[in-house]
Amino acid sequence: MDASTSLATHHDPQQHDAEHEHHELGWWRKYIFSTDHKMIGIQYGLCGLVFLLFGFCLMMLMRWQLAYPGQALPVIGKWLPYFFGPNTMPDGKMTPDFYNSLGAMHGTIMIFMGVVPVAFAAFGNFVVPLQIGAPDMTFPKVNAASFWAFAVGGLIMLTSFFVPGGAAQSGWTSYVPLAAISDRGPGFNPFFNGQTLWLVGFIFLISSSLLGAINFITTIIQLRAKGLTWMRLPFFVWAQFVTAFLLLLAFPPLESAIIMQLMDRVAATSFFMPSGLIVNGAMMNISGGGSPLLWQHLFWFLGHPEVYVLILPAFGIVGEILANNSRKPLWGYKSLVFSVLVIGFLSFVVWAHHMWLTGMGTTVSAFFQTTTLLISIPSVIILSAFFISLWGGSIRFNVPMLFATAFLPMFGIGGLTGIPLAFNSADLYLHDTYYVIAHFHYIVAPGTLFGLFAGIYYWFPKATGRTMNEFWGKVHFWPSLICMNVIFLPMFLQGMLGMHRRWYDGGQGWTLSGEHIWGLSGFQWNTPISWAAWIMGLAQIPFIINFFWSIKHGKKVNDNPWEATTLEWTAPSPPPHGNFVTTPVAYRGPYEYSLPGGDRDFTMQNEPVEPTERTRRKTVEQPVLV
Repeated sequence: MDASTSLATHHDPQQHDAEHEHHELGWWRKYIFSTDHKMIGIQYGLCGLVFLLFGFCLMMLMRWQLAYPGQALPVIGKWLPYFFGPNTMPDGKMTPDFYNSLGAMHGTIMIFMGVVPVAFAAFGNFVVPLQIGAPDMTFPKVNAASFWAFAVGGLIMLTSFFVPGGAAQSGWTSYVPLAAISDRGPGFNPFFNGQTLWLVGFIFLISSSLLGAINFITTIIQLRAKGLTWMRLPFFVWAQFVTAFLLLLAFPPLESAIIMQLMDRVAATSFFMPSGLIVNGAMMNISGGGSPLLWQHLFWFLGHPEVYVLILPAFGIVGEILANNSRKPLWGYKSLVFSVLVIGFLSFVVWAHHMWLTGMGTTVSAFFQTTTLLISIPSVIILSAFFISLWGGSIRFNVPMLFATAFLPMFGIGGLTGIPLAFNSADLYLHDTYYVIAHFHYIVAPGTLFGLFAGIYYWFPKATGRTMNEFWGKVHFWPSLICMNVIFLPMFLQGMLGMHRRWYDGGQGWTLSGEHIWGLSGFQWNTPISWAAWIMGLAQIPFIINFFWSIKHGKKVNDNPWEATTLEWTAPSPPPHGNFVTTPVAYRGPYEYSLPGGDRDFTMQNEPVEPTERTRRKTVEQPVLV
C-alpha cells in the first residue's frame, strides 16, 4: 500500500466521493480541450486516421485519371465540382491542374497530417508515459498546444481546396520558382490562394511537431520510473526519443525556409527567386539574386530525416509486438538501441542524394553516396535482429503479429530497392520515375502503415479495456497485404521503363511506356494498379467498422491481455488520470519472456528479482546461434 492509498483510508468515503465529483472535468475539458496525455494521444490518432483516409481518397481519384485518362469518373464525378470548384472536374473529367493539386496534397496530407501525427504524436503521447511509468507528460499544456497547432494547420490545409484556383499545385516538395509564382494571374489574391495557405498551414504543423518533440525529450529524460535506467527502456521509447530529436533539429531549417518562401510570394522578396525569370511572356519584376537550390537544401535537410521520423516509431511498435508474440526477448537489444542512435545521426548527412540532378561536384556526390550507403547498415541490423528474434520462438499469429511480421519483408523490399538510388549514375535515369514512388511507398505504405495498424490492434485494449475482433482484423489484413504488393511492385517496372511519376496522362504518350513487360506495357499497368488501389480502399472498411464497434462492444479483457512485460500493462485499462494506482518501480529489463524455471512465460518489469532467480540465471547456458 502506497502513501496515497493509506492516507485515503482516513477520509470519510462520502466526503471523498464529493471531492471527486467536485474536481470532475466537464465534457469539453475532458474530451476536447484536454491536457491529459492519453486523451491528446487519442485526439492525434483519430485526426491522423481521418487525414490518412482523406489523403488515400485523393490518391484513388488520381488512379482513375491514370487508368482511364480523359474519361469521366462514374457516379461521383459529376458531384465533385460542387465541392472542389467547377474547374476541377468539368463533366466529371479531371483537369491537369486538379491532378497536380491532388498529387501535392496527397503527399502533404499522408506524411505530415497522417503518418507523423499517428506514428509519433498519437502512439508517443499515449504509450510513452505509460511505458516509462510517468503520470503524464512533463508539460501538459504545451502538449495540448501542440495538438491544437496541428489541428489549425490541418484546417488551413483543407481550406486551401476551396479558395479560387484550388489547393497547392507545386508538389508536396513545393519547389521554387514554380511554387513562388503559382496561382499568379487575373484576380490573384496574395493570401487566399492554395500555395500560400499551404505554406501557412505548414508553419502550424511544424510548430506542433517542435512543441511535441521538446515535450517528449524532457519527459523521457526526467519522468522515468525509479529503476528504469536507459538500458531498461522499451525499444519503442528509444525509437520515439530519437524521433523527437530528429524533429527538433531538422524542422527549424524548413520552417525558416517556408517563411522565406512565403515572403517571396506575398512581399516580393527574392530569397529563392533568381533574376531573369520570364512569366507569361513578360519579365518578372523582382530584385532577383535568390537561389532555388537553397530551398532544395533546406527542404531535404528535413525531408530525409523525415523518412526516419516515419519509420522509427514503426520499428519500435514492431519490436514490442515481435517480443510479445514470440514469447522471447528481442535479440540484440543493445545493438537495436545503438542502431537507432546511428540512424538518427547519419540521417542528417544524407539529404543531398535527393539532389543528384542539380549538378553537384564529384567530391560532394561521393560524400553523400557514402553516407547514404552507411545509413543502410543500422537499418539492416535492426531488420536482421527482428528476424532472429523470431527464431526459436513460440509464435502467436494474432492480428498485431500478422501486421508486424508482414512489416519485415515489406520494409526490406523498400530498403533494398533504395540502394540503386544512392548512386548518382543510376539515379540519373531513375530519378522522378515510378521506381522512386515504389521504393518510397514500400517503406511508408506496407512498411510504416502496417506497423501503425499493428500498434492500433496491440494497444487498443489498453485504451478501451476491450479487444478488436480477430476475424475482422484478418479480413482487414490479408486483402491489404495482397493489394499493397499489386499496387507498388509493378511500379518498379514502370519506373525502369522510364515513366515519370507526375505525368497527368499516366505516360501514355511516352515511347518507353509502349514496351511490354509481364504482358502489359508500362501505361497498361496503370489499370490493374488502380483496381488494386480501389480494392484496398474497400479493405479498410472492416477496420473502420471494427475499430468503432469494438470501443463499446468489443470483448472485455483484463489489464494485461497479451501477457506482456512492460510497465504500461500494470496500469488499469483504460488508465485513469495519473495512469497508475501505485507508482511503478522497474526491477528488470523490458522483455523478460520465458525465463528458466519461472511459473509462467512472462515476468513484468515491476516484479522484483528473487535471489533464487539470480542463481538460476548464472547456471543456465546462453543459446548459441549456428
